[in-house]
Amino acid sequence: MSSHADNSISQQVMLLHKGDATQLQRLIADHLPWIEARVRKRLSPVVRQEGDTQDFVQDALVEVLRDGPRFAVDSPEAFRALLARIVENTLIDRHRYMHREQRDRRKQCSLPSGSVVMLNDAANAISSPVTKAEREEQHTWLRLALELLEPADREAVRLRDWEGLSFGEAGKQLGISDEAMRLRYRRALPRLAKKLDELRRGTWQPSVDDA
Repeated sequence: MSSHADNSISQQVMLLHKGDATQLQRLIADHLPWIEARVRKRLSPVVRQEGDTQDFVQDALVEVLRDGPRFAVDSPEAFRALLARIVENTLIDRHRYMHREQRDRRKQCSLPSGSVVMLNDAANAISSPVTKAEREEQHTWLRLALELLEPADREAVRLRDWEGLSFGEAGKQLGISDEAMRLRYRRALPRLAKKLDELRRGTWQPSVDDA
């Protein structure tokens, strides 16, 4: 019989990223119904009409679990809320760029097998980016914090820092002036820093909208 630790979310995620493919199916079976229902309520009709919601939510969930920010938290509510937010963002990004050649930024900075940030481990709040592994872990924290920003803030940071666009180029994509883009980006940075601090301290909790 498996122990409680063997059945914990953190253990499943860790085993998944060590190459245990059966954990992917377990995580999908445990969390897909809740996430699909959550995302279905929030996605715009334009995105929903492109196909069966359950199919493209499942595809996005597989992508996130395999290639997204590697995190684990043993609270099912928090884990599902984070996954749902990232899945929703993935689908929005896919819809936005479906007619453009787009590099997969989520797969670009993959982490070593077994490297998973633990949101319910206070020890993670104390680290300095000295080694390559620590720098990669810090990047994972940033990617996860980015997913928790409001859409306008997330898009500003993503276009500027992930896509490397100038303020003028990013503003053109968003339909705003380069000065408005610059202002939006500057306002988004402290909000990103706050989300990052909450995650690293283990104080982040799903909002009413995420629950």
